[in-house]
Amino acid sequence: MLDHLFSPFSINGKTLKNRCVVPAMVMNYCNEDGTCTEKFTAYHEAKAKGGFGMIITEDFAVSPEGKGFKYLPGLWNDSQIDGFREFTRRIHQHGTVLIAQIYHAGRQTSRAVIGQAPWAPSAIPCPFSPDMPHEMTLEEIHATVSHYGDCARRAKEAGFDGVEIHGAHGYLIAQFMSPYSNKRTDAYGGPLQNRIRFALEIIRDIRRKCGDDFIVGYRISSDEYVTGGRNIEDTKTIVPYLEQAGISYVHVTAGVYRSFDTVIPSMYCGHAWIADMAAEVKQVTSLPVITVGRYNDVRIAENVLSCGKADLVSFGRQSLADPETPNKAKEGRFDDIRTCIGCHHGCIGKLLANVPGECILNPTLGHESEYLPVHAGEAKKVMVIGAGPGGLQAAISAAEAGHRVKVYEKGRWAGGQFRLGAVPAGKGEITSFITWQLHQLENLGVPVILETEVTKELVDLEKPDVVIAATGAVPVIPRIPGADGPNVVTSHDVLSGAANTGARIVVIGGGCVGAETANHLASNLKNVTLVEMMDDIATDELVVPRWGLLADLEKNKVRICTKTTVTEIKDGSVVLSGAVNEEVPADTVVLSVGSRPETRLADELKERGYDVRVIGDAAKVGLAGAAITQGYLLGREL
Repeated sequence: MLDHLFSPFSINGKTLKNRCVVPAMVMNYCNEDGTCTEKFTAYHEAKAKGGFGMIITEDFAVSPEGKGFKYLPGLWNDSQIDGFREFTRRIHQHGTVLIAQIYHAGRQTSRAVIGQAPWAPSAIPCPFSPDMPHEMTLEEIHATVSHYGDCARRAKEAGFDGVEIHGAHGYLIAQFMSPYSNKRTDAYGGPLQNRIRFALEIIRDIRRKCGDDFIVGYRISSDEYVTGGRNIEDTKTIVPYLEQAGISYVHVTAGVYRSFDTVIPSMYCGHAWIADMAAEVKQVTSLPVITVGRYNDVRIAENVLSCGKADLVSFGRQSLADPETPNKAKEGRFDDIRTCIGCHHGCIGKLLANVPGECILNPTLGHESEYLPVHAGEAKKVMVIGAGPGGLQAAISAAEAGHRVKVYEKGRWAGGQFRLGAVPAGKGEITSFITWQLHQLENLGVPVILETEVTKELVDLEKPDVVIAATGAVPVIPRIPGADGPNVVTSHDVLSGAANTGARIVVIGGGCVGAETANHLASNLKNVTLVEMMDDIATDELVVPRWGLLADLEKNKVRICTKTTVTEIKDGSVVLSGAVNEEVPADTVVLSVGSRPETRLADELKERGYDVRVIGDAAKVGLAGAAITQGYLLGREL
């Protein structure tokens, strides 16, 4: 079934055991001086153990001013080599080919990271950086070419099998290559042959310093998706020149920072969406081609390979959600693969904050050497109340530690509000995590008892040693005249299917939940007005999924009223005040102004002397990732 994905493949004399690749992803796991850490090593080793044929590490900066993030690895100095020798040894012992991605961020960094103005081919700032870049001199260009070669030489001395030149995503090499960011009129700007000169000189310098037996890959954006940037036809013209200069493979991606939703697409983007462009690149080169782009299912990857669109497939964020994806797939254990849902909240959210990366679904990410399996000295009887993601994760961890666990859920379905989050358009994959959790509990022999509301009498009957209260949160009802009327429901009611709505709807509250509820209703051909008192909507969502949500709201013709409050809800209309002063017709009014913890049962049980642990929204209303991590840690600690 996965014959192509699990067939060996050779790149420049190195044999990969399969076609599963980990692409470079910034995780901020190294020291600020670029030296290696145990966190960095253990994180990559988990993927090597998990069966990936080739791992491409996150960006090694070729010089200090080339760092785009604070805690990147670096090989700009010979003193950094020794620390990575143990790293390469540990990865290689699992039969994995290891590549160091090397790069210079160019203008896509900031003074806050490097302590000086960023460098760029032209003095044009990155849209995401406040700093005007320094336009590089010819001497600085030549020195940077040498820095790439020296960095590659150090990688070889440290034991890497090769390097991947990061010529994509709008970093320095891509900045030189694109007319979008390069306005020079010397030998490095203007016509195509000048704009690619920097890249060609880097490739040749690496080959001169590292020899022909060293893998030299090249990552390139097939289309930059910005006005005035490169497109796929430009890329197809460029790749043969890169091949002639001496690269070993082409890693096809897309986008620059201005089009960040194509660099790291969210759940609003489809799977394997770059595969067709990888296939076009494959037509113009004899080199191996790697494709990337929201691969979270090995069967999709197999299809792309079997169609001949690429030679290898990169599983980026999927390798964060489940580093054992290849091994599980090879064994046919598809239900045991924890699937990336493309939410961005752990990986990209932390990246943008310049702190170590996480995955909301995988609490062990970044803690591989700390969170080792635990075994309880005494098996306790554990009663979990609430089958949201936090409660289910607590049950999994507790059962894995050897405790006797039961889960109770008053609703018809497991998943809590996380499952409701899957209802709006573009977010359906959220349910894959809930089904994964339920499958783990089934394997562990843990019963999940649905449609059963837990009372203190039931707890007395069960006599648990520990009660885990994962009872979630309940909607806040604002003090608006008419908010208790028969035409008023909550976003929870709408998303759970408990409420029927009329044709004309006003949603009060433009946070992420309110905006997604409005989008859901509008996608079902309702006439929707979204009212938010602040300056903008969905500001609690991360940048890329927010872009997707805003685009959907526009497509679905949702009327958005910001800087506006609701002063009264009437039977058939809503009175608005502020930036918009009018009475809006409304058959149904949907409240989405936040939630508060549901702790009544937990409080009662504490009074009766039970050992009650409260997690997730029942402790503090927040994101699913916090509840999952709390559940994971609590289950281990009992």
